[in-house]
Amino acid sequence: MKKPETVLQKVDSLTHFHRMFGLPKPKHPLVSFIDIEQMNYEPAVLPGSLVLNFYKIAYKATLCGKARYGQNYYDFSEGGLVFTAPGQVFESPSGEPTTGYMVLIHPDFLLSYAIAKKIKQYGFFSYSANEALHVSDEEKATIMLVFRIIDDELTNRIDDFSQDVIISQLELLLTYSNRFYKRQFLTRKAVNNDLLQKLDDLLDDYYANQTSLKQGIPTVQYLADRLHLSPSYLSDMLRVSTGQNAQHLIHHKLVEKAKELLSTSQLSVSEVAYQLGFEHPQSFSRLFKLKTALSPVAFKQSFN
Repeated sequence: MKKPETVLQKVDSLTHFHRMFGLPKPKHPLVSFIDIEQMNYEPAVLPGSLVLNFYKIAYKATLCGKARYGQNYYDFSEGGLVFTAPGQVFESPSGEPTTGYMVLIHPDFLLSYAIAKKIKQYGFFSYSANEALHVSDEEKATIMLVFRIIDDELTNRIDDFSQDVIISQLELLLTYSNRFYKRQFLTRKAVNNDLLQKLDDLLDDYYANQTSLKQGIPTVQYLADRLHLSPSYLSDMLRVSTGQNAQHLIHHKLVEKAKELLSTSQLSVSEVAYQLGFEHPQSFSRLFKLKTALSPVAFKQSFN
């Protein structure tokens, strides 16, 4: 029986999550380590999608095999990490449980620690599942070591120091994950170059087809949707590849197109602004001057 895709269920507590997936009661109410292979559930009775009220960091072996990106394959064959932040919607698992491990962390567990604020700055919690962190053998060993320490702390010695130890391991795990994602961007330069070309073509087509007149300035979400990426992943990939995020790239293309129109057409500054998708010419003028140190009027006059 196919699950209705529109069904959505919130999972507010770790206890609720454990009960839903046939697991014993969590050893700690705010943090849990789970062997995915031990999860016992009937896919047909699960809601179509879940919204967790806590962070989830999962290592899944189903990412095994060569990962395809664009027309290329990469040999990071030891599975990978998937990150989920509170409030994000994701599809319920279907079929047989895969192998791997996951850590669930309720935001309340992080309170009074610096990580409570810092964790929100890691963009990979907003990546899609298909943008998972693929890891090498050595990277997997590092991740498993951190996981084992967290599991050991929860299983054998919950005391006054346990929270400090687990927090330090979570910070270490996130730092390593950040490093490994940067490696992932760098080792896939061929794919990134292909995405850059597609991005440039998308922006060119956006203005050539005068989509800007109907939809306004192109957004990061618009570009990410057409590249089948999450906005955060697109911006992070661009930041590593070009030193600029997606918004900066949009602004660069806007200014280059503006220069072309201002120097080769009879359009007024206001008409150029509207053609580029700006609702107010003043906003266009501010951006143009910020990027070129000249007002659109001064730039246009320099060609007369």
